[in-house]
Amino acid sequence: MKTRYTLKFRRRREGKTNYKKRLAILKSGKPRLVIRKSLTNMYIQLIKFEPNGDKIIASGSGTNIKKIGWKHSTGNMPAAYLIGLYTGKKMIEKGVKEAIVDIGMRESIAGSKIYAALKGVIDSGINIPHSKDILPKEERISGKHINDYKKTDITKDFNETKKLIIKK
Repeated sequence: MKTRYTLKFRRRREGKTNYKKRLAILKSGKPRLVIRKSLTNMYIQLIKFEPNGDKIIASGSGTNIKKIGWKHSTGNMPAAYLIGLYTGKKMIEKGVKEAIVDIGMRESIAGSKIYAALKGVIDSGINIPHSKDILPKEERISGKHINDYKKTDITKDFNETKKLIIKK
């Protein structure tokens, strides 16, 4: 008796895509808010599923908030929030009112930069199902912990950049 081996999809073998989780998100019929982070930046995209391939509706990254006037690193928690706020404003301009979060293969850690970006999108006015317990505290989002460590005034720059994004 011979057994047949079924080869798994390439992205599954490479550990890039969890197809079970992706299918559950796609069944909702809502666009996906894809949040990805690196050590130095945060990338947020609103993606809508289409049979021919996914379509990006809105996106934001650290370069966008740098253009607005953010002078600090784009890999920290205040920057993640601002990138989320910026992307949320772009989503509203495109007429999007709700989405589902997709953090990919990342581990879900309460209070992390990924959830700071999510809070930024939520504060812009987009309806996203979430738990209040998973969002970071306001003092961490504003950069108070960085002020205490580096003796800089990142909180002032955070508030100025936030006002510019909201006004836009």
